[in-house]
Amino acid sequence: MESDVHDHQAGTNAASGWPSPARAWYAVAVFTLITILAFVDRQLLVLLVEPIKADLNISDTKMSFLLGFAFIMFYAFLSLPIARLADVYSRKFIVACGVTLWSLMTAACGMAGSYWQLFLARMGVGCGEACNGPATFSIIADSFPPEKLAKATAVISSGFFVGNGLALIVGGAVIQAISGMPDLVLPLVGKVRPWQATFIVVGLPGLVLAFLAASVKEPRRRGVIAPGGAPAGRPRSLPLKEILRWLRSDWKTYLPMYGGMSLRAMYGLGAAVWIPAFFIRTYGWSIGQVGLAVGLVQLTLAPAGLLAGGWFAERLARRGMDDANMRVTLISTVAAVPTSILFPLLPDPYWAVIVYGINTFLVSLSPGPQNAALQTVTPNQIRAQATAMFLFLFNLIGFGIGPLIVALFTDYLFGSEHMLRYSLSLNFALLSPPACLVFWYVLKPYRASVARAREREKSIV
Repeated sequence: MESDVHDHQAGTNAASGWPSPARAWYAVAVFTLITILAFVDRQLLVLLVEPIKADLNISDTKMSFLLGFAFIMFYAFLSLPIARLADVYSRKFIVACGVTLWSLMTAACGMAGSYWQLFLARMGVGCGEACNGPATFSIIADSFPPEKLAKATAVISSGFFVGNGLALIVGGAVIQAISGMPDLVLPLVGKVRPWQATFIVVGLPGLVLAFLAASVKEPRRRGVIAPGGAPAGRPRSLPLKEILRWLRSDWKTYLPMYGGMSLRAMYGLGAAVWIPAFFIRTYGWSIGQVGLAVGLVQLTLAPAGLLAGGWFAERLARRGMDDANMRVTLISTVAAVPTSILFPLLPDPYWAVIVYGINTFLVSLSPGPQNAALQTVTPNQIRAQATAMFLFLFNLIGFGIGPLIVALFTDYLFGSEHMLRYSLSLNFALLSPPACLVFWYVLKPYRASVARAREREKSIV
């Protein structure tokens, strides 16, 4: 009886040792809100491409460095050492510190008066967001059994699209409302343009979520290993060579997983940051129109796709398919190829939005299972660092190189910013087929890795 009471008070399931559903889903709710905030702060710049270009007098290529490289420079490189800390120390406080930093740096973007000041502020946003992903998914992997993990990670991943949607809708409405007003004058800051005011308004509320992050209960770490691969009872940092040895021992799974995810990021994120500019330049829409249309797609069809992908992966797993997570990722990638190539070429903006919405739903089937796939085959003490390695490639290639590829097509291949639609379509046509092939190849080695992870969990627990 005393043991049952203790387990109830600790918020755990006495039979399984997993946190109680209420405690686990509270963590999911908090981290989903934080993910929404992260992508609002990160993607707000996407909507502001045209006014920032006009005010700072910069080209698409220089703008692509603000959209990608400025943010990614510190995000990618800091995520690795921060993840190493998250594999041993308090993950929730690492997230809380990151939320605080990137919120302040988003507000600082609104105080930037030159290209390089905005560049440095964007670097600061990247530093803060480097604390989020690896620590978050490590906590969630210790909060849910493997067969239920895809749904939980899908909910958190929905924050990516909800954040994008809110950034577009709210940001577009705010800019539309104040664009005709005279410049604001703030104490200590001075004159503030409408796009600058948008950053300040959006950045500061994030400080509240830092306190929510600190309120999450840390779950017991599961699947902890010691140097040499033996089970261990207490988490401690593994030497880097031990981590590399582990990844190298299962390279047939990790290498194509990382490679396929990076290719998807390159053409997907590379195009995503130019979508508002595409509608503005191609169809003459206003920022408000673009924000509402694209934002509604992100707020409705993207989360629907994420939940459907998580449900689909769980259904396949219940049918005994060890490769369920990667199989859904493959299906999503293949199904999205035709619509991704087609929507930029349509002559009517409303048909473009419809096909873009279908494409968004199909693409959104994969992030939940994709993240769950990585967590499922990776031991506890390596999870955050393995996630950080993935995010390093995902963001460096996706946000760093992806926008630049589209911009280079526009500036140097087609020679006009009004040809952006062809740059987007070419980007998808060249890069999405190789991603499909890589995900097909990884199915067999991934099944073997899942089986080994299951046996390892039995021997430890």
